[in-house]
Amino acid sequence: MTVSIERADFEEPALGGFLQDHLDDLAPTTPAESRHALDIAALQLPTVRLWVAREGSVIVGTAALAGLEPGHEELKSMRTDPARRGEGIASRMLDHLIADARARGVRRISLETGSVDFFAPARALYRKAGFVSCPPFGAYTTDPNSTFMTRAL
Repeated sequence: MTVSIERADFEEPALGGFLQDHLDDLAPTTPAESRHALDIAALQLPTVRLWVAREGSVIVGTAALAGLEPGHEELKSMRTDPARRGEGIASRMLDHLIADARARGVRRISLETGSVDFFAPARALYRKAGFVSCPPFGAYTTDPNSTFMTRAL
């Protein structure tokens, strides 16, 4: 089957569970004060655009962009179903978000991810996509549990 990417439908029952699984995955990896994933309510704010990757009717990935300031957005809630990791879903999602941001005139995308080994694949994906290390941005502060990255578009 083919994986499609579309804007999230917050009325879809499976979406809440998939997003909660993301938060649950992070819980044992990072102290609470260093977890910056958005919950489903925050993902519905008008400044956030959430996409869902699906194969047929099954959600296999999510990713969002959240506005920081004009021309600068933050990558949020990037997750691939653990059973589907390594299939290129995250790369396709990231390419989709970059294209969407570029089409809307966004000039920079930044992100925060974890610094521990659990997040090494994510950091490698972002580096491969042209993201580079940067200092904390927006409301973030220096945190040994966080890695900050950015990419100009």
